[in-house]
Amino acid sequence: MSRVPRLPLLTLAVGLLAAAGPVHAQLGARSTEEWLKTLDSQNRVARLKVDEAVSRLGLAPGAVVADIGAGSGVFTLPLARAVPQGRVYAVDIDRGLVDHIARKAEEARAANVRPVLGAFTDPQLPARDVDLAFIFDVLHHIEDRATYLRSLASYLRPGGRIAVIDFHPELGPHKNDPKLQVTRDQTREWMAAAGLRPLAEHPLYDDKWYVVYGR
Repeated sequence: MSRVPRLPLLTLAVGLLAAAGPVHAQLGARSTEEWLKTLDSQNRVARLKVDEAVSRLGLAPGAVVADIGAGSGVFTLPLARAVPQGRVYAVDIDRGLVDHIARKAEEARAANVRPVLGAFTDPQLPARDVDLAFIFDVLHHIEDRATYLRSLASYLRPGGRIAVIDFHPELGPHKNDPKLQVTRDQTREWMAAAGLRPLAEHPLYDDKWYVVYGR
């Protein structure tokens, strides 16, 4: 009886990954500790105009908000205060950051914050009840942006919106790395494929664009 040759484990693993489809990743990934140090730096937070950015959203007190790529929670708690009778899903793909936000929300007694561990191509929200998804300085870190935005749009209620704030490529910190750049025109195309169109644009920042999309 002839023997079937055994494939090396590494070869077998690579084959299985290829069969499973494309492998997605976070662009410009860092460790949890590095993210916290960067995201919570006083110099960065002072430039975010958090209260003004949130106020432009016109959120109703009972709205459901998804803070996509919530990171250290810089926007999560202000969003939670803006919807005291509503809910904020704080979504991130980094378990350490999700746990950090959970502790931060507990310390602030923000009971309407729900940390969510998302995936690379889907936020994995617990319900399709989102009134507004908020994406600040995060879209350029998503590898498959078109797929992610289509997935995100599927969680919106009728009348739901997606707000995106990201760097003008020529003014942002990644101007020498095309992979970490997104433009308004590109985003408009991805949103159109998800069934959304620009509803409003807010000239709040010198180095970033701020556009709200909806159906």
